[in-house]
Order: sequence, then C-alpha cells, then structure tokens
Amino acid sequence: MSTLQSALRTVDVARRAGYSVQQVRNLERDGVLPPAARSASGYRIYGEIHLRSALAYRALAVGTGPVEAKRIVRAVHERPLPDVLALLDAAHAQLARERRDLRLAKEAAAAISAEPVDDVRPSDAMSVSELAAALGVRPSTLRHWDAEGLAVPDRVSPRDTRRYSPAQTRDARIVHQLRSAGYRIEQLRALLPDLRRGHRTEGSEDIAAALAARDDSITARSRALLDATVALSAVLAATG
Repeated sequence: MSTLQSALRTVDVARRAGYSVQQVRNLERDGVLPPAARSASGYRIYGEIHLRSALAYRALAVGTGPVEAKRIVRAVHERPLPDVLALLDAAHAQLARERRDLRLAKEAAAAISAEPVDDVRPSDAMSVSELAAALGVRPSTLRHWDAEGLAVPDRVSPRDTRRYSPAQTRDARIVHQLRSAGYRIEQLRALLPDLRRGHRTEGSEDIAAALAARDDSITARSRALLDATVALSAVLAATG
C-alpha cells in the first residue's frame, strides 16, 4: 500500500497534525479535510491527503487567521487551481500592506512625537471637519477617538465646539497612523501617554518594543504562510 493510500485513524491524524480528535472531525465537517472513507463498522479512515490538508490549514491559520485558512484549503479541494492561487496572492498582498502600514507607523511615531508644539496660537486650532479632511477620515472617527480618550480636543463655549490644538492634532495623527498599522483601541490607550511625552522619554522604549512586537508578528505570519504554501503544494500533488 502506498504512502498516499495508507490508512490513518482519526487519532493518528490528530497526533501528527497537533490537533485533538474532535478538532480533526470538525475540520472534516467544515470541508478543510475531504470526506473520510468509512470502515465496515463505521469508523473514519483517513489518508495522507487528510493529514496534509490538516497541516496546511494549521500553518495557514497562523498566517491568515482561521476563517481565511478554511476558505483556502476548501478551495484546494473544490475549486480550480487559479482560484486557489488567487486566494494565496491576496493573503500575501495583505501581509505586504501590513508591513507598509507598520513602516509608516514607525516613521510617524518617531517624527510626529518629536514635533515642537511651542508658541501655540488660537488660530492654529482645527475644527473636527478640518482635521478629518486633513487626515482623510470621517468626522465620526475623530469623535470616536475623542470618546475613547485618544485624541481629545478642547471644547469652546458657548456651543461646546470641538477645536484641536496642534498637540491634539499630533495625537490624532499618531492614532491615525497606528490604527492603519493594525493597532487596537486598547493598545493605543497604553501607548499614547508615552507618545505625548515625546520619543526621548523612557516611554519611547515601550513604544519601540510594541512596534517591534508587531513587526515580529507579521514576520511570523509571513513565515507561516510560506510553510503553508509548501504544505498546500503537497496537498495539490496528492490530489493528482
């Protein structure tokens, strides 16, 4: 019996792929693994194609997230090769965008936090609509950042009009760049106090560490996607 035809039990696939028995069954249910054959007594009989599919999904889940990973592996079993390659191309493009946004975030965090905001005049302040247009975001986005305590403008009486000083505008620019790089609101709440103190303060080490951690995460996902591509190639070879 060839390697591709060798019979594997559910527990065999689970152990070799690093999953539980129930997870293997769930992957089959979700179409990540092709339907298993059944023995005369009703037990599942898996083969190398199932193991390779599980390994490909495992690597893809790190690189793209579980939802997209399932979509890609299902496509390997159900759709033409060009469709599969298009999904992989899109996954690589997403990581490339994240790398670009992270680079911009690093540059922005270093440059914006160091900008002088001395000699401020009332005429330097910006309205919500003016700042939204300058950043290319919706006014509602700025109001959300205000509510979250990230970029909080002054309120000008008597109509409680929001006006952003140069320092507050800088906060909004930093938030915009880091949000574009994938930072969540709760992460930004921790970073902003240090950024406001400037990149020469002790907090700059925390900021650099956070950005470096993001860089490491993207690198790990890129490597996982590379490994997944190799695994998917093995699945495609097994399908003939």
